[in-house]
Parts: sequence; structure tokens; C-alpha cells
Amino acid sequence: MTSKFLAATVAAFSLTTALPALAQGVKIGILNDQSGVYADYGGKSSIEAAKIAVEEFGGEVLGGKVEIVSADHQNKPDLAVSIARKWYDTEGVDMITELTTSSVALAVQEVTKEKKKIDIVVGAASSAITGASCSPYGFHWAFDTHALAVGTGGALVKSGGDTWYFLTADYAFGHALEKDTGDVVKANGGKVLGAVRHPLNTSDFSSFLLQAQSSKAKVVGLANAGADTINAVKQAAEFGIVAGGQKLAGLLLTASEVHGLGLKAAQGLVLTESFYWDLNDKTRAFSEKFYKRTGRMPSMIQAGTYSATLSYLKAVKAAGTKDSDAVVKKLKELPVDDSFTSGGKVLANGRMVADLYLFEVKKPEESKRDWDYYKLLAKVPGDTAYPSAKDSGCPLTK
Repeated sequence: MTSKFLAATVAAFSLTTALPALAQGVKIGILNDQSGVYADYGGKSSIEAAKIAVEEFGGEVLGGKVEIVSADHQNKPDLAVSIARKWYDTEGVDMITELTTSSVALAVQEVTKEKKKIDIVVGAASSAITGASCSPYGFHWAFDTHALAVGTGGALVKSGGDTWYFLTADYAFGHALEKDTGDVVKANGGKVLGAVRHPLNTSDFSSFLLQAQSSKAKVVGLANAGADTINAVKQAAEFGIVAGGQKLAGLLLTASEVHGLGLKAAQGLVLTESFYWDLNDKTRAFSEKFYKRTGRMPSMIQAGTYSATLSYLKAVKAAGTKDSDAVVKKLKELPVDDSFTSGGKVLANGRMVADLYLFEVKKPEESKRDWDYYKLLAKVPGDTAYPSAKDSGCPLTK
């Protein structure tokens, strides 16, 4: 009896070990602002960008389907944390990306660290994400406040804009963008004359613009984004700020906001982006796909979400597992070569380093077609735009 039972057990074990591994697949969550101040900046179009990445990858990994889920965090960190916990604990989400709004991204990154899951921030800008608040499971794609400061701030100071006044969104992102740009301005011999903080998603910039105007600073730095930047630029025109000789610097401005402003209002603005649809054949091919699905060209946030999703899937495939530690290792080993960028690399602190570009917004008569908005002024090398991992302030790299 015992020998028969033993034989049956051995046979059953042999059969199970001969079976192929169960199909796994992965689930990716797009968590961002889909209805508020940043809805055009990333929004629902970022979901379409992620879907393009999944399709290009083939739709499957580890023998199972790749699934995309999404939610609107409404720019509320507590709501974002609640969604992230639910996704991780009960809905089987493996990675969260996009994460527009720095206060949201920093809060969700703490959850992903606790759960030993992966997040890839794209839409939030604070350099603290891979600096003082870095995580073993956290990554930052596309841009950050340090890179934008080096690109736009550095260029304007060198061209004579040596006194600055900041109009700043009053939360983590705005504060970081003001500080990083101010540091670059001062490092290049310029002066910061002051700053005024405004609430997120305010409709009236009049008192803030009057303070900027009375400062007599050569450059008014807009340390905000999305609809806040659009409203500030439009109202600045009503106050005659540019007509009076001051220059407006859009410190986080994308093609989406330029589209919302129109070239008449946006012409002459200098800005830094890590992606523009008309840079090369690869960016144009991706952007035309995106345009057919959304009716608009992608911003660097939407294109960055595509890249983050594709890079994660490549890392899972290379690791042969969705175990977070193994995937993190591959994300930091593999180059980033796709329609978003070429020759990108991921540092030990999770910062993805790639080139950025300094642009000037065209005059209406210079534009040859819909979405033809930018003149390329210079390339900003990634190694210049971002600090090294050891200089980033990330405790993991000490």
C-alpha cells in the first residue's frame, strides 16, 4: 500500500513538473488627472499612449495578456493613495505610471515602496522623486524640475535675462521648479528678485501678475503647468507684461498648452521639452499613430507614458518574471530606445536620463501646418540636464 502510494505521488509530481508554467501576464495602472487642470497635459490621452506601447510590444508577456487599467486621482494625494492600495491589494496591478502632480506622485511612491511594487512617474516634475524621496522601486521618466531649470533657465540667463521673478503653483511641484530654476539662474550670474505663490487651478492671476510686473524683473518665470500656465499667459497679455519689455518663461510648458493658447498668444515663449512630435522619423511615426486615435499630437507626458510602459514590458520579458526586484534590475540595465528617445539610460536612483530640447514657439506666420509650433534652438544633453545618481540627494546612492 505504501509503495503504491509513493509511486503515485512520484508520478503526480513528475507530471506537474513537466507542465509549462502558468501564464501570468501583467496589469499596468495609469493614474492621473483626467478631468482637472492637467487633463490635456496628460489625461485620457496618456492611456492611449500606453495602449500603443502594449500593441507595439505584442500584447502579451510571460505567456499572458497585458492589461491596462486607469483612474482619475483628481490631484488629491489621499484619493491617489486609496486607489493605489486597492489596485495593489485586490486588483493585481503590477506597476503604476503617469502620476501627474508631484504631491500625488510622492504619496503613491511611498505606497509602492511599502508594497514592493514598481511606479514609473512621468507627468509629475519634482526632482525629489529620484532625489531626497527616492525609492528602490521608483522611477522617473521624461523630465524633472532640475532638467527644465537647466534648459530654460540657463538659456535665458545666458541670453541676457539675468533678473527673475517667479509665479509659482503653491505645492511641491511649483516649489521645486522655482528652487531648481532659481539655483540655475544664480549659478549663471543672475538674480532672483522675488516670487509669489498661487493656488492650484486658480482662475484669476491679476494680483500675482501685478506683483511680477512691479518687480521690473527681466524674466517672469511661470513655475506652474497645464491650465494654470495657459491662464497666466493669457492674463499676462491683458496686463501688457511682454509688451512692457518683460519676458515670460514657461518653465513647464508642453505642446498641449501651446495648442490651448494658440500661436498668437504663445509666440516667442522659450521652453524645454524631452519630446516633440516633429523631431525625427521615429517621433513622427509614433505621433501620427497617436493623432489617429486622439485627434491631437502627443505631449512629452503622453509620449513619456508610452516609453515608460514599453520599457517596463521589456524589463519584465528580460527578467522572465514580474518579481519587482528582478524587473527593477533589468530596468536599470536596459537602454531606452523607442519612439520617445534614443540612447536613454536609467541611473541607480531610478532617474531615466535622455536628451532634452530647447524650443521657441513660432509666430503664426511661421507655422506650416496644424501642430507645427516649435523652432529648435538647442539640444540639452541628458548628462548636463540631470545630476548623477550620487549627486541627486537620493539616500540609496550614498
